[in-house]
Amino acid sequence: MSEVEIEDAIAPIDPASTVPAGHNGGPPLDEHTPEWGNNGIGNYFYWKAAHRAAWKNPSPGIVAFRMRKAERLGLTYEEYTLEILERGRHLQIEDVERIAQIKAARAPRKLKKQMTP
Repeated sequence: MSEVEIEDAIAPIDPASTVPAGHNGGPPLDEHTPEWGNNGIGNYFYWKAAHRAAWKNPSPGIVAFRMRKAERLGLTYEEYTLEILERGRHLQIEDVERIAQIKAARAPRKLKKQMTP
């Protein structure tokens, strides 16, 4: 390697991109947005723990039961499970109005996904 090639390899290409001594090159701390947002922590960690506990892996028997039940009602596993978690009761075939509400809430989301290229 010639002396010119060595100097070119050592010298920075863009002087504006040089990092001052003692800097680790990480992102500036002023622009960081924490996981819970900029409005304070509040109950963030309680809600996160509750969400994790609610959606943790149930036994295979419970999953199979919920999947069969959701399929009979025309819902997804997530919709059926969310209804159990929110209302505290299992949907029945007689709950025609509530099932229709869940399906109606689902329709706009599917249309948006289909419309995006």
